[in-house]
Order: sequence, then C-alpha cells, then structure tokens
Amino acid sequence: MRTVIFRTVAPFLTALMIIFSIFILLRGHNEPGGGFIGGLIAASANAVYGIACGVSPVRRSLRFHPMAIAGAGLFIAALAGCASLFAKAGFLTGLWTELHLFSQSIDLSTPLFFDIGVYLVVLGTFSSITLALEEREVE
Repeated sequence: MRTVIFRTVAPFLTALMIIFSIFILLRGHNEPGGGFIGGLIAASANAVYGIACGVSPVRRSLRFHPMAIAGAGLFIAALAGCASLFAKAGFLTGLWTELHLFSQSIDLSTPLFFDIGVYLVVLGTFSSITLALEEREVE
C-alpha cells in the first residue's frame, strides 16, 4: 500500500484531517462533534500517515509518546471537572467566563477544557493502538 502517489498525498491529507479534527473539537460544544469525534479523526490521520510512511515518522511527528498524550488529556479533563468544586458547585458543573485580550473577548468554559481533555485521551489511545498494530504488521 506504500505507492508513490499515496506517500506523496498522505502528508497533505494528514494535515487536512488534523485541521478538520480541531474544527470539530471547537465546534462540538454547541453543534454535533466534540472531543471524542475530533480525537478519532486526528487518530485516523495518524493511522493514514503511518500506513503511507511508516511508524517512526508518525512517532517523530507526535513528539510525545501517545500514552503520555492520553495521560495529559485525562489530567486536563479531571481538572475541568474539579474547577467547579472551587466554585462550590457539583463535580463537572459547567462554568463560563469571558477573557478580554486586545479589545477582543474570548468565551472560556470548563466544558471546552473537558472536550480538549477527551480529544487528547482519544488521540493518544487510538494512536497508540494503531501504531502498535502497524509495528506488528511490519515484523
């Protein structure tokens, strides 16, 4: 499956899929989508890149071990849940705030950080599984 055409197109396809996964992640709070679907799309992008170019370029592009990415995501999701405890609300209660930077307002919420955590957990977990399967296929 490592044809010249596939190896040439795969990096561009992977970049487009990563951008689309981030779009789905950020769109997901009020529309269909979110962290889980965005993470699956990003993990699929890594799988496509791994099939086309091999496992080691994917591991270099991730920069961190996939399970470390999943662990960081789990930590971020847990922190998003615990933030509501400091506001004397129930665990995982959504909190919203507005940040003003350079005359622009940015809406921030704990559900957004929870979705980012879920995105990283799914990305790390499924990337780890697909990379392990691709390494086993080569052997």
